[in-house]
Amino acid sequence: MGRYLIHGGSGGIGAAIARRLAKAGHELVLAGRNTEALDRLAGELNCAFVECDVTDPDAIENAAKEAGERLDGLVYAVGTINLKPFGRLTEADFLGDFRLNALGAAQAVQASLPALQKADGGASVLFFSTVAVNQGFAAHASIAMAKGAVEGLTRSLAAELAPAIRVNAIAPSLVETPLGQKVAGNPKMAEAVAKMHAVPRLGTPEDIAALAELLLTDAGSWITGQVIGVDGGRSAVRVMRS
Repeated sequence: MGRYLIHGGSGGIGAAIARRLAKAGHELVLAGRNTEALDRLAGELNCAFVECDVTDPDAIENAAKEAGERLDGLVYAVGTINLKPFGRLTEADFLGDFRLNALGAAQAVQASLPALQKADGGASVLFFSTVAVNQGFAAHASIAMAKGAVEGLTRSLAAELAPAIRVNAIAPSLVETPLGQKVAGNPKMAEAVAKMHAVPRLGTPEDIAALAELLLTDAGSWITGQVIGVDGGRSAVRVMRS
């Protein structure tokens, strides 16, 4: 069984991944800012946790240290949904989204790289993008820029760290998480967004965690450098509904 550090493991997609890996018998260390939620989940899964604000490089370094000398995988399930018309976006918006989504991901890998390089049989890194990078949605300029950088980081690291460390990203459409409520915060809006998908519903954290487990473990040992959509078909399929 492997050992995994999950940034953003206190809720939503990160928590779903943690539950799935724990059920399979893997050892986990959860990292995030919400220590109350981390404590609850760590108690449920009988695993360790560490407080970590990913905008603080020292906190990222500390999380890597607390995770131990060897890691089989790193998950960076941290993100923002900062939706504003382009004209209202500020320098702070752009820099904040980039720091949290892209720079934090890079620094998390740098901090954990020595431990990942010690994994028997290779390690895996998993990032998160968004369908908005591929598709282009109004009011998504800042987050799409930041997640576009994550996709570039995914491919660059997959090349540089091969073959010892595989690096992939998942690009979801809207998922039913607390963060997703910023877009689908009422039933009518949720229904409207759901109908935009070939599979007409919002995603669930469990939908994402199923692929995450494959990419993080030996089941996905020949997959690297990929950005894979788990998006109800939204990135590739258009349907006509009456």
